[in-house]
Amino acid sequence: MSLVQKGVDGLGRGIDDRLGSSSFVRRSLNKVFPDHWSFMLGEIAMYCFIILLLTGTYLSFFYTPSLSEVVYDGSYIPLKGVTMSQAYASTLDISFDVRGGLIMRQIHHWAALLFMASIAVHLMRVFFTGAFRKPRELNWVIGVALLVLGIAEGFAGYSLPDDLLSGTGARIANGIALSIPVVGTWAAFLVFGGEYPGTALLDRLYIAHVFIVPLTILGLMTFHLMMIWYQKHTQFAGPGRTEDNVVGSRLYPAYAAKAGGFFFLVFAVLAALGGLAQINPVWLYGPYDASQVSAGSQPDWYVGFLDGSTRLMPNWEFSGLGYTVPFNVLFPTVVLPGLIFTAMALYPWLEARFTGDRAYHNLLDRPRDVPVRTAIGTMSLTFYIVLMVGGGNDVIASVFHLSINQMTRVLQVSLFVLPPLVYVITKRWCLSLQHSDEELLHHGIESGTIRRLPSGEFVEETVPLPVPHRIALTRVEPDYAAITDGSNPGGPGYGEVEVVENEPEKIKGFFRAKHRSSDPSQTSLPRPEATVLQPSGKPAKPE
Repeated sequence: MSLVQKGVDGLGRGIDDRLGSSSFVRRSLNKVFPDHWSFMLGEIAMYCFIILLLTGTYLSFFYTPSLSEVVYDGSYIPLKGVTMSQAYASTLDISFDVRGGLIMRQIHHWAALLFMASIAVHLMRVFFTGAFRKPRELNWVIGVALLVLGIAEGFAGYSLPDDLLSGTGARIANGIALSIPVVGTWAAFLVFGGEYPGTALLDRLYIAHVFIVPLTILGLMTFHLMMIWYQKHTQFAGPGRTEDNVVGSRLYPAYAAKAGGFFFLVFAVLAALGGLAQINPVWLYGPYDASQVSAGSQPDWYVGFLDGSTRLMPNWEFSGLGYTVPFNVLFPTVVLPGLIFTAMALYPWLEARFTGDRAYHNLLDRPRDVPVRTAIGTMSLTFYIVLMVGGGNDVIASVFHLSINQMTRVLQVSLFVLPPLVYVITKRWCLSLQHSDEELLHHGIESGTIRRLPSGEFVEETVPLPVPHRIALTRVEPDYAAITDGSNPGGPGYGEVEVVENEPEKIKGFFRAKHRSSDPSQTSLPRPEATVLQPSGKPAKPE
């Protein structure tokens, strides 16, 4: 044993003697993670958040959150000598004079967009597979809260450059705050520090963007991961998978290697986008001027539905008792998103209430197996997509030479017609797929072998579904010893070694070795607490 190895061993023993950490580390390294690709969607959000923290820290060294006016004297010639805020001037300096500043800005912006997209897609995966059900309702609420916080964080960062585009967004936010009855004026004065544009907006947005909201997101993500760690992962039905275990790869070394490689892959994609795909060229918009509005201004995609709801809302107002309530702003920007996110947060309890299903669930649903939930999800996505299209109705009408008024009318009608239509179509589609699965279970799959009957009729022979597919459809583990059709020659599984973590035993797991052939020399040796599936599929007693 080398001196270095002796030193490392001694250090490890010393730490363990004082902290008793060896059992915790051992349990942590043996943690089991499912192997399905969809479980990596949530990790994209975590990796993007890490990249946002790294690039944001770099940018904070050079950004000045001040509305004080200066005369620009930087490298960008078209704006040389123009009066602008220090915030906009420092953003131009980051883009043209700070080494690596522009690529950091663009990586930061692309990471923010991908962060929001990955949260949205992850929530869709959780919704359509039923991963939000008991006991994971709280984690679903945390996911919805992260989505809302991401929108708030994105708006704050979007407003910091103080260019004409972001200033237009800040002006819209001020109008939304003013539309709230009774408290709207006070809220606007509190946030903006007086009449718009005020003098304190950027200072407050900067603190919220780099300190308050990121810390809140970090805390929620940490709690989210702790809940997953304690409750264990959900998993799709398959060989050896039950409501009481988790089948997959251990944290170390398999999952750690996969997750580490995936992190660098995400980083590489964002770096390529930051270096090759221009985004938010603030120098083209110029400094913010309250008397001007940038043509064709569009928010980032995750706020587009609010822009669309405002554009599609009829021009309704209420005036009386000396007050005016602008429903054309209040309803689409305050009431509608409040209803949407509240319904999202409460959905696990709403579904349990209407279905009467209050059992614990660790196995996931296939979307086709729960037609009503899947139809509700696609109906909601249709509603959202119509609002997104409405947010770009002016640009779409200009590009395709359409009448913007006619397009607005069509979208207003579509907002109420398309979602129910999609609901009916999706539900019927799911039921049709269920009938197709039932046919496969009862009649098998086509073999390509044509047989002639004594009567002269030609029929195609069918073969039973492979065992993994049967389990995915029925969630029932068959009697492998009784299967003689050759569809499962070596026991349940696909020929790799997977770890199975028992749900009732929070600490101790056991390993299930799956072999490619019935040759005993090719079978992994069991550990004392292991269970080996023999070719018959029945577990052998551990040695």
